Amino acid sequence: MTAPRAAALPASKPPPPGGMRLILRSGTLSLAEHLDSYGPPPADSSRTAARLIDEVDRAGLTGRGGGAFPAARKMRAVALAARRRPAVVVANACESEPASNKDLVLLSHAPHLVLDGITVAARAVGANEAYLCLGQQTAQVERALAQAIAERERAGLDTVPVRVICIADGYLSGQETALIAALNGGPPLPSFVPPRPSDRGAHRRPTLVQNVETLAHLALIARYGSDWFRQVGTAAAPGSALVTVAGAVQRPGVREIPFGTPLGEVLTRCGLDQRPQAVLAGGYFGTWLPLPAAMTAPLSREGLRPLGAALGSGVLAVLPETACGLAETARVLSYLASQNARQCGPCINGLPALAQAMNWLAFGQPSADWVTWTGQLTQLITGRGACHLPDGAAALATSALSVFAADLRAHASGGPCPGAALPPALPIPPAREHR
Repeated sequence: MTAPRAAALPASKPPPPGGMRLILRSGTLSLAEHLDSYGPPPADSSRTAARLIDEVDRAGLTGRGGGAFPAARKMRAVALAARRRPAVVVANACESEPASNKDLVLLSHAPHLVLDGITVAARAVGANEAYLCLGQQTAQVERALAQAIAERERAGLDTVPVRVICIADGYLSGQETALIAALNGGPPLPSFVPPRPSDRGAHRRPTLVQNVETLAHLALIARYGSDWFRQVGTAAAPGSALVTVAGAVQRPGVREIPFGTPLGEVLTRCGLDQRPQAVLAGGYFGTWLPLPAAMTAPLSREGLRPLGAALGSGVLAVLPETACGLAETARVLSYLASQNARQCGPCINGLPALAQAMNWLAFGQPSADWVTWTGQLTQLITGRGACHLPDGAAALATSALSVFAADLRAHASGGPCPGAALPPALPIPPAREHR
């Protein structure tokens, strides 16, 4: 016999009509404007807290930081461990993906929504300490957060104080175990699991690490319930997501889209420039997709899987027709190789070798042996690291070998194309090694 479903969480004032949920308008919402837009946060009661994780499970909320891990599963694991000792909540806004801007925009416009999410997450998992971790942010974000926290302190909204912590920059600094290592006083470097953060994380306590966008969605589910959350998106991928659109578009920036929206629809809204040849989906851990062939692909984990891609951290970087995709990939791989943690063979040896091989394909006159060697390297480093940095680099290289196969043949016969000499189309931070 099927157990009866619990009643929905207490309803609040619904958000304004339309597809936007997280960023309702330009400018930073004050606490008064936030409450006017969304209504008061759910009451602080043990009954509400006990039901929240089940409601998040029914909503189908997944992490928005790149891994798309089910949020409820993480929360349950931490709540179970917190029966022995109080937990910690970590809001991850490091946004170490160079092509992404969504977390910065979210915090600049809707800091209270993220802080609501931290509060309800702490209540649900039994946490008495919370951190909001930033990477290199603008002064606008820091001001917005400082003002928001002060407003909430005066209003007595947060039962668990939130400390804002700045983490050293680097591509790996936002990785879950690297973030915990930094909070524990060490360098922000990934570590092998187990133990998992849910068992032993910050200060050796059960720790829930969630991306700030995930926590913002959590705050809305706590207000309106799972049925409301599922009103947009698809059955397999419910809800909406923030996506950074960059590159060869007339109106780049952060867009909120329902999952399942066709790639072409999003790019058309942003105004495609020239005749784009490809789009990098998922950021530097992502996959090149050919255009216009991929324009009908639904933007969701399930929709992109047949193409060997994922939305990841929510990046769509459009490559103009004039650029060289091999050169862009080589620059990204060189950057990723400079960011490795120097803890395991795939990073110490594999990533530099892969970057060197791709640079020869892009800027030299490669033979068939170089192409074969590059493909072999991607297989050698996949699935063998402490984190997924080697896997992401290998996936990016593999997709480049396929999507830019015609360029490979041209480079092999006549050397680098004119596009290889152009300035980078993708943002590449200065390469440096972790110490």
